[in-house]
Amino acid sequence: MERLEIAVIEIRGKCPVFNLGDRIVIEGPSVKLDETDAICTHAFASLLPYIVALRKGIKPSELGLGRGEKAYVQCLDPGPPYTDGGTVIFEITVVRDEAEESVEDSEGGS
Repeated sequence: MERLEIAVIEIRGKCPVFNLGDRIVIEGPSVKLDETDAICTHAFASLLPYIVALRKGIKPSELGLGRGEKAYVQCLDPGPPYTDGGTVIFEITVVRDEAEESVEDSEGGS
C-alpha cells in the first residue's frame, strides 16, 4: 500500500496550525492520525488533488510538482499583505511498502 509522508518545510508569514517539521501521514485512503501532527482544511484542499495521483505512481514531475522524486505543494492562504495568516510549503514523499515491492519483484521475475 502506498504511503505518503507530507512534511512542512517552510512557513511564510504566520500559520496558526502548522509548525516547521510537522508531518501528515497518509496510508491508502486514510490519514494516519497517530502519526500526524496537525491537519488544516485550507492546506488539505491544496494537497487533496495530488494525493491519489502520487499514491498511484504518477511522478511529481509529470504533475508539475517537482523535478525529482519529491513533490512540493503550497497552502492556499497567500499570507501578508493579503491575509493575516501565511502560506505553508509541503514536501511530499511517496514511501513504497517493502513487502509489496518484493511481491511485485517476484511476480515480474517469473
